[in-house]
Amino acid sequence: MEVLMADQIEDPEEESLVIKFKKPYIFEGKSYTEIDLSGMDDLTGADMIAVNKIMKRVSPGIDVMPEVSVEYAAYFASRAAKQPVEFFTGMPPREMMKVKNRVMGFLFGSE
Repeated sequence: MEVLMADQIEDPEEESLVIKFKKPYIFEGKSYTEIDLSGMDDLTGADMIAVNKIMKRVSPGIDVMPEVSVEYAAYFASRAAKQPVEFFTGMPPREMMKVKNRVMGFLFGSE
């Protein structure tokens, strides 16, 4: 019988960074059944600053916690998944909310 060490056991509380879609999502003629946001692990503070600058340019009136907005999530996820932001802004609302919630959970989740 194999004994698993503590660091080998997956934490059931930790959400997967792969979001499965309820139905296929078509973007630029290609069908997607999921999107992998695990690239968020590789983003840096510089990426967050870049997204903040984009937010100030495209939505100049939003300053209070922009990282909780759908728009911020779309730009952040875009960098993580290496997809254009239009991939996310074209999603059905429920799928985009999954993305937003996963981004927020990633950014604000406890360690």
